[in-house]
Amino acid sequence: MVGVTRALPRPARGGLHLSLLDLLGLAACVLLLISVGMALLYAPTELIQGEPQRIFYMHLPMAAVSYFSFATTAVAGIGYLWKRSMAYDVVARSAAEIGVLFTTLVIISGGLWGRATWGTFWQWEPRLTFTFILWLIFVAYLMLRQASQDKERMARYAAVLGIIGFADVPMVFMSVYWWRGIHPEVAHMPQSMAITLLVSLAAFTALFVYLLVQRIEIDRAREELDEIRATLEDPA
Repeated sequence: MVGVTRALPRPARGGLHLSLLDLLGLAACVLLLISVGMALLYAPTELIQGEPQRIFYMHLPMAAVSYFSFATTAVAGIGYLWKRSMAYDVVARSAAEIGVLFTTLVIISGGLWGRATWGTFWQWEPRLTFTFILWLIFVAYLMLRQASQDKERMARYAAVLGIIGFADVPMVFMSVYWWRGIHPEVAHMPQSMAITLLVSLAAFTALFVYLLVQRIEIDRAREELDEIRATLEDPA
């Protein structure tokens, strides 16, 4: 993942030349529109929960993307501790930011779904509780990175917290099987529902990759700008 941004061509100025990253972003947008259309028009109405169940086709893929994000943070954190390369740290931080964003959307969409089916936006049941803990851990991860100007020390601390924090992801996933709660399990579904879910998963996965690479590019450009400023301030 570290070398991804180096392999992606930068968009040319003028004309309609699209980079690989531009095409990925466009594909993500198209797939998102298709998945929304399929969720509303193609997938059948669920017999028990009715129309509110259609939130599921956005809710579950966003949860999956948040897990991908935090897994990336943990793996990149291991890479940083092993190689001491700031390139790994950039990937870890970028993925954590995306993970917090999507976990926030998961909590919001889950609250809307819960309000329609359970009659309340929130219940302190196992999966919701572990999801909230996961969100808090990685919000703390992002706050930790702002605690000092010593980038290398903060990168070490953040790498350890990111690895430890990822341990909560299996707890979120398995909580509906280990403890009694009201959160529904993913059961067998009709083919049309499964296809809709897969398209939505593809859409959000493409969006995750696009956002991650874009965020890494922004961070790299910021570092280059800082180097230029430092050179101008101290020509010697």
